[in-house]
Amino acid sequence: MVGEKYIDAVAAGARALPVLIPALGPEIDLAELLEVCDGLLLTGSASNVEPHHYGGPASAPGTLHDPSRDATTLPLIPRAVAAGLPVLAICRGFQEMNVAYGGTLHQRLHEAGYSDHREDESMPLEVQYGPAHEVLLEPGGTLRNIAGRDRLQVNSLHWQGVDQLGEELLVEARAPDGVVEAFRVADSPGFALGLQWHPEWQFEGNAFSRALFAAFGEASRRRAAGTR
Repeated sequence: MVGEKYIDAVAAGARALPVLIPALGPEIDLAELLEVCDGLLLTGSASNVEPHHYGGPASAPGTLHDPSRDATTLPLIPRAVAAGLPVLAICRGFQEMNVAYGGTLHQRLHEAGYSDHREDESMPLEVQYGPAHEVLLEPGGTLRNIAGRDRLQVNSLHWQGVDQLGEELLVEARAPDGVVEAFRVADSPGFALGLQWHPEWQFEGNAFSRALFAAFGEASRRRAAGTR
């Protein structure tokens, strides 16, 4: 399933038709899928990438996993980027993208010397998804060009984060404690971004989020026009 907030952000923010891809792993013909899609959005999730995919230690008891999604997204991401599909990866998608390019993850940032990036689940959703900290956007980066400034206030709802950055990925934004909050694929022929925060949450009220999804939609339309 996909949260409605992601569907709304694609439909209204990117002005595109959201098509939900089932997590069927090797049963999906990736080449055929890439022929019929004009862009790829990787959503957040309560589940985490299984650590054996990046050589990490076993997860803590009770950690949610989704092996079918891992089997779908990890091979799909680099193929989509190589095919020129615009890719926007959010939260779990951001972590998947890092792993897909050979990177590793901290499973609990607050136990690895970083700030606590988790939400307070006892609070209403509006508070959980409210501004949590600043990120500094890298000079010359795609996000800085979209934002038109060097800093953003973002929400923060994650336990995990980048440990070793994947090959071919360049940092786009960092949190004040140094945690990587966004990256891009260095040699991508098109739009290929990963964000740790949730720009889809009430995107209409956030100027940067509106600009981000508009840029994703425009990149997808350019790609569609170039392949037809």
